[in-house]
Amino acid sequence: MSKKQLVMIGNGMAGIRTIEEILERDAQQYNITIIGKEPYPNYNRIMLSNILQKKMTVDETIMNPFEWYKDNDIQLITNDPVVEVNRELKQVITADGLRCNYDICIFATGSSAFVLPIPGASLSSVIGWRTIEDTERMIEIAKTKQRAIVIGGGLLGLECARGLMDQGMEVTVVHLAEWLMEMQLDKKAADMLKADLEAQGMHFKLQASTQEILGQEDVTGVLLADGTTLAADLVVMAVGIRPYTQVAQSSGLKVNRGIVVNDYMQTSDGAIFAVGECAEHNGKVYGLVAPLYEQGKVLADHLTGRETEGYRGSTTFTSLKVSGCDLYSAGQIKEDIDIQGVEVFDSVNKHYKKVFLKDESIVGAVLYGDIDDGPRFFNMMKKQEPLEDYTMVSLMHKGGETSEISIAAMSDDETVCGCNGVSKGKIVSAINEHGLTSVEAVTKETKAGNSCGKCKGQIGQILEYTLGDDFVASKPSGICACTELTRDQIVTQIRAKGLKTSKEVRYALNFNDKSGCPKCRPAINYYLNMVYPFEHNDEIESRFANERYHANIQNDGTFSVIPQMRGGVTNADQLIRLGEVAKKYDVPLVKVTGSQRIGLYGVKKELLPQIWSDLGMRSASAYAKKTRSVKSCVGKEFCRFGTQYTTQLGIRLEKTFEYIDTPHKFKMGVSGCPRSCVESGVKDFGVISVENGFQIYIGGNGGTDVTEGIHLTTVETEDEVIKLCGAMMQYYRETGIYAERTAPWIQRLGFENVKAVLLNQERQDDLFNRIMEAKKAIEAEPWSHIINNEVAQKIFEVEKV
Repeated sequence: MSKKQLVMIGNGMAGIRTIEEILERDAQQYNITIIGKEPYPNYNRIMLSNILQKKMTVDETIMNPFEWYKDNDIQLITNDPVVEVNRELKQVITADGLRCNYDICIFATGSSAFVLPIPGASLSSVIGWRTIEDTERMIEIAKTKQRAIVIGGGLLGLECARGLMDQGMEVTVVHLAEWLMEMQLDKKAADMLKADLEAQGMHFKLQASTQEILGQEDVTGVLLADGTTLAADLVVMAVGIRPYTQVAQSSGLKVNRGIVVNDYMQTSDGAIFAVGECAEHNGKVYGLVAPLYEQGKVLADHLTGRETEGYRGSTTFTSLKVSGCDLYSAGQIKEDIDIQGVEVFDSVNKHYKKVFLKDESIVGAVLYGDIDDGPRFFNMMKKQEPLEDYTMVSLMHKGGETSEISIAAMSDDETVCGCNGVSKGKIVSAINEHGLTSVEAVTKETKAGNSCGKCKGQIGQILEYTLGDDFVASKPSGICACTELTRDQIVTQIRAKGLKTSKEVRYALNFNDKSGCPKCRPAINYYLNMVYPFEHNDEIESRFANERYHANIQNDGTFSVIPQMRGGVTNADQLIRLGEVAKKYDVPLVKVTGSQRIGLYGVKKELLPQIWSDLGMRSASAYAKKTRSVKSCVGKEFCRFGTQYTTQLGIRLEKTFEYIDTPHKFKMGVSGCPRSCVESGVKDFGVISVENGFQIYIGGNGGTDVTEGIHLTTVETEDEVIKLCGAMMQYYRETGIYAERTAPWIQRLGFENVKAVLLNQERQDDLFNRIMEAKKAIEAEPWSHIINNEVAQKIFEVEKV
């Protein structure tokens, strides 16, 4: 039996999910051709805001790479939109003139951003945000422009506005309605959202209508209906989407707002179907991913001959991807004669819940601040669960339940991943049948968690409940057990809310333990130092003991004292003082360290202040997560193989960047020739001298997991080495996770991305200037590197407190 020809118009999320479902049911029934107008494989459009907010890269949004199409024998045509469907000949025709015959044709053309038909809407910096190309265009504009206006205060508009702020722009949201997200939130929740966004630095004009976009060659501002003029360099339209139906309509299919379909997603032509945002079912068009995936499953059943009741419409939910603003909305959220609301408001923690009831069942819910009950309310809505077993208190708050009890109480048919319609039972079955042990494995097998990602915490709980003692917990999503917030979210909130102390951070961001823990206290102190090099008063009590004492604790409880010797170079006076101190205090061990310094080992803690005072030397940066030593060989000055003056360069590097805090220790090496006696290839920043200059290697790490440095570039002068080193250190400081070495940092960001940043002259200059500002601030902190008896005594007084 020959295969039928299936042609899919559109390469987006709904369409590709439909193809995945068809392949899962019967991979041999169709020869499949997919035609997309963008140059990319299938990507997660939901995550475009994460690209703008610097949380993800374009590559990380790809859901089905080009290899997937090849592995499944799918012919993929990209960057060539369909312009005509000839229903008589059963042919799909593209802009480039390709003709694809079909037995079955599926429209999955999605939607396009609605652009207000007002004067100035055609200017080049007016963008209807919908694609990767739109996102990259905004990022490019943000590099040189300062002011952005987002028209539309709905879900898409607010995520866009937050992303533009993360790109460094000043953003004003212009919204026609009385409050934000009026289709998903009641006024109280919207007011809470607005207050939080304003605290982050976002500006608003509510109940405002845009009359004209100003500018001749490009955007200069917008004119509102009340006569107000707002200056702008970029205008983003986020006022809604419109189903893309032009080709369907010109082909003679029945079209209202969308392409009209029946319960089997069939159009007015029996051989043509429509799925996703372009489809209109029972007068409704859906713009959220969950109903689109539900449509895809129904269509896949129908096209592979499986019995199906057809598509019956969807109950939808909404959440916002903006750090520090947790909201959840589902169902009907407007009170009327039949629908009544019940609400709880915690003004201390700023938590708000409101459920909407009709005929003793939940028909809607709005949550802000604490959204843990969102999936529970959503499942009760979908199943139309009666409320006879609940009091109003038990309905609104299921407090006291451990995650194990709540997972055990869930029925197998309860939805865990609303985006993909994956139930608890399906996840448990997949875990047991395929031996899954991680959230990532569950996502790969079931697709739960691969859209908005909000359900990944609950997936982890199901894994723990199902596997019992065999469960191995993965690394927590937050920086520690005190919070679920990541490094990026915390730094964003520090900047947005102007938080200046660790205590403010823990309270403002609602840490579980307001006192913090040994993991988050030093991390937050570092992030504050990095964000506010001059304004933040370094919190000595938040640093690790080794950093406070300027001495490394040893296995017997004694300490090592290591004075500074830049580049491993010392002199007679320093050697005499070291000898005198070692003799005076009966130091058990005097040793040349692996970092070309001399250390005094076995020192009792109470002697540290006196020893530092007697030495009269600066502390080496040997104890902290900061610039460590710079190892160097004697180089051209003495060695017959040397090609450059490496000792002086090593001293210069150490002097320029000493004592600067970094996410983890930062080691450097300068070798005089390719023999690399100082092992520059396994340093965070390694320099190998050659005849024509200096080869630069980055991301080399010694230790338990040895990582070889990657060649970045070759430069001619010492000045270029210094500049490049400073730029790398600052980029690492600004993007690294606390306690993350440079090797995993480069792996996480991608070497090509790091290389592009560091070798861009403008960005290199900016980064270097910022690290020099940080150096100035550090020089104002005497405790960080100049140790004498007075400073040492102050450190110990802090320790006693």
